[in-house]
Amino acid sequence: MATDWLGSIVSINCGDSLGVYQGRVSAVDQISQTISLTRPFHNGVKCLVPEVTFRAGDITELKILEIPGPGENQHFGDLHQTELGPSGVGYQVGINQNGTGKLVKKPTSSSSAPQNIPKRTDVKSQDVAVSPQQQQCSKSYVDRHTESLSQSKSFRRRHNSWSSSSRHPNQATPKKSGLKNGQMKNKDDECFGDDIEEIPDTDFDFEGNLALFDKAAVFEEIDTYERRTGTRSRGIPNERPTRYRHDENILESEPIVYRRITVPHNVSKEFCTDSGLVVPSVSYELHKKLLSVAEKHGLTLERRLEMTGVCASQMALTLLGGPNRLNPKNVHQRPTVALLCGPHVKGAQGISCGRHLANHDVQVILFLPNFVKMLESITNELSLFSKTQGQQVSNLKDLPTSPVDLVINCLDCPENAFLRDQPWYKAAVAWANRNRAPVLSIDPPVHEGEQGIDAKWSLALGLPLPLGERAGRVYLCDIGLPQQVFQEVGISYHSPFGCKFVIPLHSA
Repeated sequence: MATDWLGSIVSINCGDSLGVYQGRVSAVDQISQTISLTRPFHNGVKCLVPEVTFRAGDITELKILEIPGPGENQHFGDLHQTELGPSGVGYQVGINQNGTGKLVKKPTSSSSAPQNIPKRTDVKSQDVAVSPQQQQCSKSYVDRHTESLSQSKSFRRRHNSWSSSSRHPNQATPKKSGLKNGQMKNKDDECFGDDIEEIPDTDFDFEGNLALFDKAAVFEEIDTYERRTGTRSRGIPNERPTRYRHDENILESEPIVYRRITVPHNVSKEFCTDSGLVVPSVSYELHKKLLSVAEKHGLTLERRLEMTGVCASQMALTLLGGPNRLNPKNVHQRPTVALLCGPHVKGAQGISCGRHLANHDVQVILFLPNFVKMLESITNELSLFSKTQGQQVSNLKDLPTSPVDLVINCLDCPENAFLRDQPWYKAAVAWANRNRAPVLSIDPPVHEGEQGIDAKWSLALGLPLPLGERAGRVYLCDIGLPQQVFQEVGISYHSPFGCKFVIPLHSA
């Protein structure tokens, strides 16, 4: 009967649209052609509803996964079940004259209707075959199974008797303790024992609960408490954090002044450092006056040339790759620097830079045109440069045809503007533009018309000039000008260099 299948665990395939359901049969209605599953799973996921009912027309395939033993389905109650009608499933249970269950096949009008399969009971008391041949096969299977069980019991008795006889007389019989298993089971129940059916069906209403929060009233209450107690519970952007880094000062400091340098004339262009300090530009006349006052106080041209050469060489070494390029493992990749110098003080600064680069194992090629009379500063620098491994050329044909690593430009000088009309100057500018190597200009002129070569970097001395776009990125080097020298020319000065001698400047 249909009540015999109550409590069975079945799998119902309802096609691609509805999917596969699994659960325990709780009700079967043969009149309305429905079957109900309790605690169902849909496609392997626990359903939120406790029971699901299916119509016969929705079922594509029905599989019985587990049939309960005798008496296990009595707790489902006496349900009113009726036999299948003409449009029922393809199989139903019938009782033969011998009292054994027998499957009777009936024609059906719907191939998707659920099939009523007989309940599997003890093979010793009931036959579940539809033919004498199947009954004989089942009987032989039961006989073989019963014989194997008897042999297994006989072997177990012999094994137990052998174990008892071989055990030492004083040895205690081991007892099984279920304490550990019981503890593990209790822990599993504590962790996974909650009923899944208690999960709410509706989602949490975030907007509704957020509307219950009166933000203005809460903040007003906080402000009232802070005014009464004199404390603050909320931070502000400018408030110092309660925890300090290793480089932060715990003591209160004065407000930071970013404009520490002021000049006596109107500033046409301003720069700023990485730390935010403002560095104003000065005119060429004021810069020239500043250097003359420094020379009067003992900062001679030779000292300035040395400081400029050191700072420029440090910057050039950084641009060439620093320690990644200049190390003993890369002796086969010595960087090459082309130095273009004119017959003036700017050129002497470049020669000093080339000497320091050559001392750091850089391949330096110095271009300086031949003149009958040279400045004393240039003669002295050339004498020192000749003691290095650097190469000096006066003909542009001796310069390398392949691109070099860096070109240092010291050709331009505002006081020698006539040199730009010389053939060697035009040829040097053409070679630099054709070489396509990055260019570093040392102390370039203010006006862009006075610059024959576009630079990628420019190095200013002491204070920057209002350089244009052709100067590239501007750097500032410290040439050792004392603070009182700035004061004598009307400049209020505070050093922006910090712990460095060369710092980058950004357009403010």
